[in-house]
Amino acid sequence: MAYKYIPVLLIFVLLLSACGGGAAGEKPSPAGGESASETATESASGTTITYQSENGPIEVPANPQRVVVLSSFAGNVMALGVPLVGVDSWSTMNPRFQEQLRQVEEVSDENLEKLIELEPDLIIGLSNIKNVDKLKQIAPTVTFTYGKVDYLTQHIEIGKLLNKEKEARAWVDDFKRRAGQAGEDIKAKIGADATVSVIENFDKQLYVYGDNWGRGTEILYQEMKLNMPDKVKETALKNGYYALSLEVLPEFAGDYIILSKNKDTDNSFQETDTYRNIPAVKANRVFEADAKEFYFNDPLTLDYQLDFFIQHFLER
Repeated sequence: MAYKYIPVLLIFVLLLSACGGGAAGEKPSPAGGESASETATESASGTTITYQSENGPIEVPANPQRVVVLSSFAGNVMALGVPLVGVDSWSTMNPRFQEQLRQVEEVSDENLEKLIELEPDLIIGLSNIKNVDKLKQIAPTVTFTYGKVDYLTQHIEIGKLLNKEKEARAWVDDFKRRAGQAGEDIKAKIGADATVSVIENFDKQLYVYGDNWGRGTEILYQEMKLNMPDKVKETALKNGYYALSLEVLPEFAGDYIILSKNKDTDNSFQETDTYRNIPAVKANRVFEADAKEFYFNDPLTLDYQLDFFIQHFLER
């Protein structure tokens, strides 16, 4: 199917039906680590490959040049050197992405008119995005369920989708080596039994995080194998995060704290005696990061997080 040139009638139908919303459909099954087809085929839109998605095989461009990301994966696409024409609002808020996204449009799953104007050749998003059936009429649309595979396998899957599996695997291997070595060096300095908490204040609510919810948690706990406080294991490990009150924050605080800090929200909790009397705070073992730079777990963000941890744990 040629996606670039959409008949006028189809555009009219899409815009007319956009008001009706629409769900993302049935919950997809796991990707299962299946590879993109080795054989490229010819179609009206050029050379394509078949990617084994969560929802079954889908024909996608072998060399996409106009990708739209509707959630989470902009950094994965940029890390693989594939051109973006549209990204979600969370990605545009990331200060570390702003230069690369300077000429990329902010888009959403509900603004079908803008998506049509961008003429994407591939759309990527999470499985909970809206209007999937309508998006598929604009361009091949592939969704991923967050957490179905681990964060590094997720990057490899996106590499397969973009016909860059070799590059994705090379980065993963190198990253695991670098993060593992940094973990050994950090444990040697702070002690094998030291604990680390990842805390964030968002919209006047404190959260503590498990081992797979961005904010550097994948590096600290999965790759570096640093210790999580018992209270965090009990509450945040299963769901990825846990909301808590200031009064109980000391129970969740590790020997070291990574504070993913939103500067545009109320951070007055840091001025309270409860916070100031936490041992990690008194010992100057709180490392503050810009939350907007720390949210994700794509290669660009992971490289930044790894450098951040090396600097704060080892070079201060």
